[in-house]
Amino acid sequence: MRRTEARELVLLGLYRREHLEFDLEELFEERDPGDQRGYVIATYQGIFEHIDEIDALLEARTVGWRLKRLGWIDRNILRLAAYELLHAKDVPPEVVINEAVELSKMYGTDNAPSFINGILDRLLQVRRAEESGDEGDDENQD
Repeated sequence: MRRTEARELVLLGLYRREHLEFDLEELFEERDPGDQRGYVIATYQGIFEHIDEIDALLEARTVGWRLKRLGWIDRNILRLAAYELLHAKDVPPEVVINEAVELSKMYGTDNAPSFINGILDRLLQVRRAEESGDEGDDENQD
């Protein structure tokens, strides 16, 4: 399984957890992640370990929109990408954003790709500020 497909699997898991009683192993019975199993588990669990932080950061950047008002696809694509941007330092940020935009093209509305790209670009500024040691307000860097 390619990493792109693994991201789709994480997205499906996020959806199911939001709407159903869910066990990640059930998803693996339907779609075997192969060599991406570790990535899927770590990413899925990592999102929920950091969900409050991720949601707060996203909410601060979805100007005029509460995170809970977003459709489940957009919200969970943003959560997946935010987790990777902030906590999976081995994945280049450009790849994370591109993959999120591609997922939104496949599963979201017509406006989703540009919306997701904009939010994640703002969030990337947080990561870059942390890496450079600048703890200032990222909103001033737009």
